Amino acid sequence: MILDPLVFRNGARARNRAWLAPMTNQQSHPDGSLSDDDLRWLEMRARGGFGVVETCAAHVALDGQGWPGALGVYDDRLLPGLRRLAAALAGHGALGVVQLFHGGLRSPRSLTGVAPLSATAYEVPGTERARAATETDITRIIGQFRDAAARCSMAGFAGIELHGAHGFLIGQFLSASINTRTDGWGGSLEGRARFAREIMRAVRAAVPERFVIGMRLSPEDHGNAVGLDLDESLEVARWLCSDGADFIHLSLWDASINTRKRPDEHPVPLFRTAIPREAVLVAAGGRWTGSDAESLLGMGADAVAVGRAAIANPDWPKRQSESGWLPRRPPLTLAELRERGLSERFAAYMRNWPGFVAP
Repeated sequence: MILDPLVFRNGARARNRAWLAPMTNQQSHPDGSLSDDDLRWLEMRARGGFGVVETCAAHVALDGQGWPGALGVYDDRLLPGLRRLAAALAGHGALGVVQLFHGGLRSPRSLTGVAPLSATAYEVPGTERARAATETDITRIIGQFRDAAARCSMAGFAGIELHGAHGFLIGQFLSASINTRTDGWGGSLEGRARFAREIMRAVRAAVPERFVIGMRLSPEDHGNAVGLDLDESLEVARWLCSDGADFIHLSLWDASINTRKRPDEHPVPLFRTAIPREAVLVAAGGRWTGSDAESLLGMGADAVAVGRAAIANPDWPKRQSESGWLPRRPPLTLAELRERGLSERFAAYMRNWPGFVAP
């Protein structure tokens, strides 16, 4: 049941299996430091009963920032804001998890001031061609993920999630179409997965055992995530758990549909079988109601992450115990979004989702 406690294999415990999905919101200060808008948005969801409250993607390096107003975790000077957020979430009984990422080819020069890098020289139509990361770049970025995770632990968060989904740098290394390297960081699946695995191992060695770490994955191609094969993703998930991951988080976009490669099979049972029983499996993908979430739990997920439903319903977990309750659905007015803790910038960003914000 969605309101049952969730216990990770290292002993960390969430009060329930409702997980706030990481969502881009562009609310942080220009230098990546926490804003009052960030705090209000996330604290309201912790107060609303989510067992795990995950931040938006937070960049581990200045050259890895993906958009304006992103939360940063790249420097110790950001610790005061991170400590403030961690304390607020814990104060409302939630496990606070920071999502760590590097944008790679999705980190534009107009924002970072430097040319983007990726696994190999690659260009998305309409963007600047990314250069191939050097061995020095790779070593540096692995260390930046490690240091960012240690910083989050120092700040008092319960854990971190490495963002390997949605076509950001980790996913670019996993991609067979983007990563055409011929050295030890590309080629075979073992080579393409090496970057993700080295980051996982480095993070695991840098934080306490009770600090939860995991990886978000796109199982197959979708949007910016390209060059992915379902069976390869299953193998990567297995490897990551052996490297120290406490959870695997599947970004499914629409969790009501089966896999593209195996149209008669759903991804949740496949990943549940692939990874150790003691590893937590989180699934996300357009879930709105409690029964939506329960269906994924019934397939083998251990927790269900909700995004847009949590925007419209800050107390989504608390309301699950009310018989007959149905979540508020879009469109929502700007006034309603403000009441739900969204800043003007976040509300404006939500216009990218057709029909979410009322005209």
